[in-house]
Amino acid sequence: MTSSRRLRHPVLLGPSVAALLLAAVGCSSTDAAVSITVPTPSPEAAGYCRALHKELPRTVAGLGLGDAGPKSELTAEWGDGEIVLRCGVPRPAKMDDPMAKGTEANGVNWLLEQPDGAGPRFTTTYRKAYVEVTLSEAYVHDASPLAAFGPPVRRTVPGL
Repeated sequence: MTSSRRLRHPVLLGPSVAALLLAAVGCSSTDAAVSITVPTPSPEAAGYCRALHKELPRTVAGLGLGDAGPKSELTAEWGDGEIVLRCGVPRPAKMDDPMAKGTEANGVNWLLEQPDGAGPRFTTTYRKAYVEVTLSEAYVHDASPLAAFGPPVRRTVPGL
């Protein structure tokens, strides 16, 4: 038995489907805005961070400097939050661990932390202000973006 029944208002189906698709696209994580927590450093560290901000590279690992909010001389991001820099962060407790992992990139020493379910986070060591760089999960085995931060950190944030 075949039904030859037709919808009386097939036009209503089109906009409904379009509205559902727009809602789904609007909720996708690829368009999510990056929200960066701004540190609250001491006045001395904030001065170093302002100087660093003026020296930051326009591109890192092929990603352009973004405009994630809030606007601050203490933060920056490249890509859609794939690389995030925060200057003036507190000294990580992990620095007290003699077994902590670290790396050196372009004359700057970095502490490595790998939070569960996130990309690596690096924090400068032996500097008068702590600079933190968080990489997306795409860089879980690639610290090469740190090289771009070595020269500006060395020029603007003195060692201890």
